[in-house]
Amino acid sequence: MPFAFIGFFLATKSYEFEWITLVYVIFCMIFARSAAMAFNRYIDRDIDKANERTAKVREIPNGSIKANSALIFVIINSILFIGTTYFINPLCLALSPVALLVILGYSYTKRFTALCHLVLGLGLALAPIGAYLAVSGEFDIIPLLFSAAVLFWVSGFDIMYALQDEEFDKEQNLHSIPVLLGKKNALNLSNFLHFFSFIALTIAGTMGNFDKWYWIGFSIFSALLVYQHTLVKYNDLSKINLAFFTTNGIASVIFGAFVIADLLVK
Repeated sequence: MPFAFIGFFLATKSYEFEWITLVYVIFCMIFARSAAMAFNRYIDRDIDKANERTAKVREIPNGSIKANSALIFVIINSILFIGTTYFINPLCLALSPVALLVILGYSYTKRFTALCHLVLGLGLALAPIGAYLAVSGEFDIIPLLFSAAVLFWVSGFDIMYALQDEEFDKEQNLHSIPVLLGKKNALNLSNFLHFFSFIALTIAGTMGNFDKWYWIGFSIFSALLVYQHTLVKYNDLSKINLAFFTTNGIASVIFGAFVIADLLVK
C-alpha cells in the first residue's frame, strides 16, 4: 500500500488530483491483495496441512475457514477488483486481468520453478505503476523504477522467509531458492537483490529530482534492509519473523511517508 500511494501522489504532480481516484486505488489494492492471499491459502491448503509450521495457524488446515468459502471470497474480490478498474480508466481495465493473472498465478509457481520469489515480487511491484496509471493513464520511467525496487525488495525478503521451509520443500518436491542453492547461498542472493532495490531507488530519486525528505526516507529504508540481514543467519532463523514482518512493514511505511511528504511540499 505505501508504494501504491507513492505511485498515486507521484502522478498527481503532473496530473489532476481527484479524491475518487484515490479511493478507487485503495479499493483495488484491498480487493487484489484479498484475492491473492485467499487464493494462496486455497491452492496451498494441502501443503499447509502437511507443513508443521502452518498446519495449526492457517485457516483452512485448522478448520476455521472452509476451502469453498475461501474460493468464493477469491472470486468476489477478483470481480470487485476488475469492476473498480472500470471506473478508473480504460487502460487500467484492460490490464486488470493481467494483474490478476500475476498475483493469483504466483501461488502455483513453487510447484515448478525456484523463481517463485520473483513472481511474488512482480505481483507487488504492480502497485506503484498501477496507481500511477490510475491517475495518468500512461507509463513513465519513475514509477517503473519504484516498481523495480519493489520487485527486488520483495523477492529478496521472500527468499529469506523461505529459508525456514527448505527441508519441507525438498520433501514435497517444491521449488525455492533455498532448495536450489542452499541456505547460505540463498541469503547471498537475497543480499544481491536488496542491493538492486537500493540502486533502483537511488536512480528514481535522482531522475525524479526528489529533495531531502526522499533521501531521509531512503536512508532509513536502506538501513532497515541492512538491519534485517543482520537478524537472519543461515544457521539461525530464530529472528526471521522480526526481519520479515516487522522490519519490512516499518521500512515500507516510513519510506512511503517520507516520499509522499517530499512530493507534497514541493
